[in-house]
Amino acid sequence: MLAAKGRIPAVVWLATVVLAAGCGKTEQPAPSAPAPAMKPAPPTPIDLKRAEIGGPMWDPAWDKIVEQALPAEMLSTQVSRDVRSFCLQFDAMGEADKRVFWAYFFQALAGAEGGLKPTAQARHSQAAMQVKDEVTGMQGRTEGLLQLAYEDQKRYDCDFDWDADRRLKADDPARTILQPKNNLECGVKILDREIVDQHKPLLSRSEYWSTLRPGTVSYRAFAKQMANVPSACGTRTGPARTRPARRNRTR
Repeated sequence: MLAAKGRIPAVVWLATVVLAAGCGKTEQPAPSAPAPAMKPAPPTPIDLKRAEIGGPMWDPAWDKIVEQALPAEMLSTQVSRDVRSFCLQFDAMGEADKRVFWAYFFQALAGAEGGLKPTAQARHSQAAMQVKDEVTGMQGRTEGLLQLAYEDQKRYDCDFDWDADRRLKADDPARTILQPKNNLECGVKILDREIVDQHKPLLSRSEYWSTLRPGTVSYRAFAKQMANVPSACGTRTGPARTRPARRNRTR
């Protein structure tokens, strides 16, 4: 009987061994998804010209801002019909090349809208633009690379802060609406809302930007900037022109 009392039941002993083994294990974190491949976009005609004569140029780092901001829908067949006139092979392209196309598109849009100048500002006299900004109370004013407005913060959840910016000079690059990252990311949100959520054509008379309204002088300015789309698009002949180094200008 004494010998029986001193024995540990087999089931209890096995459970103890399993628990002890488990305590020695460390949970391995799940592998994170690989970052999407990023490629630089070719330069637009205005960017090439600025390299020769001077003036604001597109910063290749802005390509990455656009490419990382793109939602999956803008890389899908949902937008194929919209971009076909500029990028015939969009459906057949890999994801990295699709991102490059959109980076080039926004570079062209910034060239036509703000002349590639992050601190560009415009006051519009057209009746259609004489609408009071819901945030600032001002009329007919757009700003930054893509010429956006503070009310876009409310409409599209853009990262603009009028309360902070109103204390700064109008052309201070520290203003949130003039920072390229905020401005470009907001532009992606606006276009995604229009062509994906609202199913509007990329080019239409009701587009947010006048540069995307066919038949206008503004649209012709934009179309000229779409002359050097990435070669993967298959909509132009010859290789894409590359961005030359800016020439040093002497007085």
